[in-house]
Amino acid sequence: MEPIEKAILKDLSLDEISPSPLKPKCSVDHWSHAVLLERGAYLRKMAKYGDGSASETLKEYPQHAAMLSFRSRSGEAEVHEQFADLFVVLSGAATLVTGGRVVGARIVAPGETRGASLDGGTEQSLRPGDVEHVPAGTPHQMLLKGDDTVTCLVMKVQETV
Repeated sequence: MEPIEKAILKDLSLDEISPSPLKPKCSVDHWSHAVLLERGAYLRKMAKYGDGSASETLKEYPQHAAMLSFRSRSGEAEVHEQFADLFVVLSGAATLVTGGRVVGARIVAPGETRGASLDGGTEQSLRPGDVEHVPAGTPHQMLLKGDDTVTCLVMKVQETV
């Protein structure tokens, strides 16, 4: 190798030639439990002025999205044909019903069905720290009793049914 080629290569970073396979393709995101609960408190205030629930998208990614959800009332039954829901309960309590048939089903968007309730299904009590995976295409509904509230981190993960 000629001395001038060595000098040029010495000045170049290898990352300029080809990216390192160890570097992440996108930034790493972190939300602490305290920050999520603080955002949840804000959503609680927003829910008081609305229908008893509020949510926000924390970040969208190519194949999934991170959302924060607060509920002070039961939600509608829903089915997402292309997305699984991964619930991480941060605070509060709820019952998640999965399976069964959506009563009063209506399409609200392509691949998204909602309804008043579920006929049948399996109930699972949810408490802080619980994680629940609901596969794409599975009817589900979050139910709350009395004055219960629930705050969840919800990961919407694209799946093929």
